[in-house]
Amino acid sequence: MKQIAKAVAILAIAALCASAAWAAEGGNPKKGKYLYKKTCKSCHVEGAEGGNLTPMTKTMSQWDRFFEKAQHPKAEAWKDLKEQDIKDINQFLYDHALDSSQPETCG
Repeated sequence: MKQIAKAVAILAIAALCASAAWAAEGGNPKKGKYLYKKTCKSCHVEGAEGGNLTPMTKTMSQWDRFFEKAQHPKAEAWKDLKEQDIKDINQFLYDHALDSSQPETCG
């Protein structure tokens, strides 16, 4: 019984590590920061229409879920962005999320 529990624990840890490695791949965080400032920040500052939103507003997994489900309430804000641009923004937000090793507010 202990061996089964140990095997399940090892598989769970491996799955967790694998999911973290797959998260927000393929984006350029430097370009994502530029695009975030250019495209998103005008609506996402204190007192603006979209409310204050920084990378630290969500955790890494919350950012990934947001982009996986394309949950932006105003989809037209992303209409001029290419798929790679959105990946870049996702990578920037993920890399500087609240629970990341380098949390950032985006100045």
